[in-house]
Amino acid sequence: MKTVSNCVEDILITQPYLEEALSRNIINFSALAIELVDPISKMLKKEVKPGAIMMALRRYNPPTTLSNSVKMKRAIQNLGDITVRSNLTDFTVRNSDSLIHNHAKILERINLESKLFYTFTRGIHESNIIISSSLNDFIKAQLENETILAFQDGLTAISINLPKDNSKIAGLYYHFFKRLAWEGVVLYEVISTTNEFTILVEDDYVDKAFAAIKKVKI
Repeated sequence: MKTVSNCVEDILITQPYLEEALSRNIINFSALAIELVDPISKMLKKEVKPGAIMMALRRYNPPTTLSNSVKMKRAIQNLGDITVRSNLTDFTVRNSDSLIHNHAKILERINLESKLFYTFTRGIHESNIIISSSLNDFIKAQLENETILAFQDGLTAISINLPKDNSKIAGLYYHFFKRLAWEGVVLYEVISTTNEFTILVEDDYVDKAFAAIKKVKI
């Protein structure tokens, strides 16, 4: 049978900003309890008193183990260099039988210039090519028979090297997304490899995005 505590946990898990504010004791428990009376009463299909909710809030412990907290702190302290690459373009293309063939021609051209920025991601229905804007005309020519779903230039990539075993740490990426959201940064794309995390933003957000990621490292 579901309890008030279960309902509080379900709500907080889906609202990580609220959960963090509670853990830092910067939220008025009484006011929040009153705010949650209606949704929790609907979840339990009976009237719930604010006092019961406030008690559940005070007893709530985020589902993070001590070992993960230690790993998280160590990972944040050991984040690697931040690299910024500007003048980038994002091509979103519908997947087709000919796309891989045309992509092979693009790779041949890229191999001639090692300093170019380039990433390729293939999804179920579409693929993304992110590349230095100096090759825009060449890419368009290679994709002339493909369906381009979106085109965006004036982009900048901000990459950060992650510590080894970062994939074993729950919530590491959340720290980046939280800080970027608080700073009002709109992400155009997110690219991730095993030990590298890259965000793609429009040029207007570069300074705020860079500053936000720097704050994660502090």
